[in-house]
Amino acid sequence: MKRFMFFLLLAGILSSFKKDEPRVLLFIEDNSMDLPYMLTHEALRMSEILKQSGLRVVVATLSGKPIKTDSITVKPDIMLSNVDINEYSGFILPCMAAGDTIVTDEEISFVRKVVNEGKPIAAQTAAVLILAKAGVLNGKKYAFPRNNSLSPDIFPAFNSGIYSGIRIVQDGNIITSGSCPMESRMTGGQDGTDELTRKLIQEIKARSK
Repeated sequence: MKRFMFFLLLAGILSSFKKDEPRVLLFIEDNSMDLPYMLTHEALRMSEILKQSGLRVVVATLSGKPIKTDSITVKPDIMLSNVDINEYSGFILPCMAAGDTIVTDEEISFVRKVVNEGKPIAAQTAAVLILAKAGVLNGKKYAFPRNNSLSPDIFPAFNSGIYSGIRIVQDGNIITSGSCPMESRMTGGQDGTDELTRKLIQEIKARSK
């Protein structure tokens, strides 16, 4: 009986630790030009680094449907519309080499809520455009590619922000990167995935002290 009570108590303690793990929302867009590559080298890489740092990763998409390739299936935990931002310590938006520049009202509303609440949010390349179209980069420094095929100059939404290069840029609770795996592969530059993710982790842990 005592042994049973011990294990019951231990299970309760472990369960409480799991519940108390800081959570990070990973929002994935599934309209990538190279979905297998971007899932493997960006979204899943971000998830791996976050988990290694003791953070619990919750995956969200617009539809809530699984994202599938020939060899990979990612099952979202939640639809973006059902996210309660108060339940998360941070947010990360991979580029996913989105094949178009359509940003939904739902994404704009979500980003505005996160930034207005002062929560740390990290975004890379195409996802930085979501921040721009949400208006949260007004007067803020940000990172974005600037090459022959992509530049902030072609998107009016960036006009009110302060372009600050391609490498990792943090301005308050907003962290941006202008070099995703696809951009790195095309230009030969350094991929910012790892550095961006670790910068978000650093910000989350600094706020928890």
